[in-house]
Amino acid sequence: MQKKRLPRRIFRLLCQVSTLLLFITLFIKTDYAGRDEIDYAVNIFFRLNPLLAAATALAGRAVIALMLPALLTVALTLLFGRAFCGWFCPLGTLLDLSHYFLKPRQKPVSNPWLSRSTKFYLLFFILTGAFFGLPLAGILDPFSLLVRGLSLAFYPALNLASTSFFTFTYQQAPEWINAVTEPLYSGLKYAILPFHQKYYDLALLSLTMLTLVFLLELLERRFFCKKICPLGALLAILAKFSRLRGHGGNNCTNCTICQDICRMEAIDIKRNISAPDCNLCLDCLDACPGNKISFHWSTPKTENNSFALSRRALLGSLVGGATLPLFLKTRTLAQQPDPFLIRPPGALSEKEFLATCVRCGECMQVCIGNAIQPTFLE
Repeated sequence: MQKKRLPRRIFRLLCQVSTLLLFITLFIKTDYAGRDEIDYAVNIFFRLNPLLAAATALAGRAVIALMLPALLTVALTLLFGRAFCGWFCPLGTLLDLSHYFLKPRQKPVSNPWLSRSTKFYLLFFILTGAFFGLPLAGILDPFSLLVRGLSLAFYPALNLASTSFFTFTYQQAPEWINAVTEPLYSGLKYAILPFHQKYYDLALLSLTMLTLVFLLELLERRFFCKKICPLGALLAILAKFSRLRGHGGNNCTNCTICQDICRMEAIDIKRNISAPDCNLCLDCLDACPGNKISFHWSTPKTENNSFALSRRALLGSLVGGATLPLFLKTRTLAQQPDPFLIRPPGALSEKEFLATCVRCGECMQVCIGNAIQPTFLE
């Protein structure tokens, strides 16, 4: 009797869960915990981000040594394609988990104003803007979006809700309930909850931006990853030259299971698998009834549908990234900054700081006195 093979996507799920737990652990460790030092790099996910590495290098006109680990992600992508999006990205993992609750209401509808090409235009706009002094990488970067939403909105709200609940039980509940809730609260404070309650400006804005990423799942699965994410666009360009590639069956019937199950819509009607779109989730391998889909090393080939960019739109994104900084520099605030604005301790000079800061919110998360606050356009 032949043994039943373990589904190959199980390995991807284990990697996703492990990476997400690591991300959450590092996020919690970023918060002040009574010590004025952090023993290890809690921002390693940002250092592995080639989008932020490229944007800060262009803005600072120099290679930033702390961002060199991003080359590991580049090497991974050149070998395995967009595996980072499907196996390691914490936001991508949360989007996959949200699929159990936020399922698309209808089949994807083609929209020329928001297509797969949109993320490439955003990428070129962001990188061009960074070179000319407009730091926008962190606005749509998935790591920055997630950390900003968690640190400014979700984490403080979680602490407030927990403290309110356990304060109520401590004051109103009988002693036998407190015998359970008080040790539980102490454990949560030690392992998960922040050291003290924090309050932030723009908390609702950060929460709204993060929430919209998840609500877009109601339109299409992995909508943000397929059509908006600039990091995904950069990895898609690199994946065009990847060595590990998926191959569909040559003698398939009218079965469309692989197309229907693909969360990235990387499989076309002829069963061709687009390397720039595929995030190696491996669902198609397990779902194919005839075992006709395979992944193996092969020579990169030209992709038909992933880079159908409009020259006019591409030129517009480049021109926009180059000219918009000029308009921002003509504002009153550019010449007469708000005297009450402060910068994180140890920050670079004002010009360099504004150019290289990716607005991730980590400095606000780690700040002992809750003194650092986000601003909008100031």
